[in-house]
Amino acid sequence: MRISVLDTGSNTVRLAVCDVGDGVPLPVHTAKWKLRLSEQVGSDGCLGEEATEHLVKALNAAVETARQWDAPDPLAFATAVVRDAPDRADVLRAVHSRTGLRLRVLPGEAEARLTFLGARRWMGWRSGPLALFDIGGGSFEVAFGRGRTPEFAAALPLGANRLTNEFFTSSDPPAPSEVAALRRSVRHQLRDVSARIRWEHPQTAVATSRTFQQLGRLCGTAPGRHGPFVERVLHRRDLRHAIDRLVLLSVAERAGLPGISAPRARQSLAGAIVGHSVMKLSGVKSLVICPWALREGILLRYLEDGADWWADLERHGEWGQGLDGTAGGPRPLRMARASSVP
Repeated sequence: MRISVLDTGSNTVRLAVCDVGDGVPLPVHTAKWKLRLSEQVGSDGCLGEEATEHLVKALNAAVETARQWDAPDPLAFATAVVRDAPDRADVLRAVHSRTGLRLRVLPGEAEARLTFLGARRWMGWRSGPLALFDIGGGSFEVAFGRGRTPEFAAALPLGANRLTNEFFTSSDPPAPSEVAALRRSVRHQLRDVSARIRWEHPQTAVATSRTFQQLGRLCGTAPGRHGPFVERVLHRRDLRHAIDRLVLLSVAERAGLPGISAPRARQSLAGAIVGHSVMKLSGVKSLVICPWALREGILLRYLEDGADWWADLERHGEWGQGLDGTAGGPRPLRMARASSVP
């Protein structure tokens, strides 16, 4: 059986085509389109016609690529960059009418739960009580659980790109006052979720997302070419030293560091501050960099619970959004704030 999943994120649209054997998704082809949608958001927060046009072209290309690899139309979803746009309904309608895809919009808590599932399957039961951290462009997800699904999951508006646009506006490198303001805001918003993780005392803490992967590489973990099975561990003390370097460098200079790609260089400092802050406040001294994340979580849930689960996202609004951009179910999930954590 061959299946594909399509992830519309703040920076990139990513397609993964996988073969499924014994319930495990094995990659056969991946492709990406660098749209940087977050940089095209207008002052009113809308994506607008031009960004929507770029998105439609990328999604059409992804559908064609999936078919070339003998996969059905992808399980297509979008995260914060579309979820937070006031013109989300227009974007979803345009995508459906011009690509045939029904782009599901996942709330932040759903992202955390599905990412946890991917991480749990990769890490296995030997990892014990598991804490998960994921830094995206628009949001930060955290979860904790002892089983297949988390007992606690939350999303906060602490994405690396979001914070960079909000706090680092006057100079390059950012002014010390801007860095200090970002630290205060991050610590305040992480207060409650970090207290929950510290109280649970996880046996293993994992990090997913490109932001954490690049920070790990900056701090000395093995490069991606060594494959997914090499253990990669990010230590809090090393991340602290990395922040001391990043804060003194311009965006162009950061792009020359190991692991920091040019498109993500600007947001690397904000991502590092979020990562170090949550580790320190949660009492976590090291993180295992996990290669499975949200895309794998969706594939696993689809394989384990069947195609009806994916269809139900739209019909019942359990985790998805309808084509009108509104939640369809009786219990819509909201992004958790630091002052109100489930």
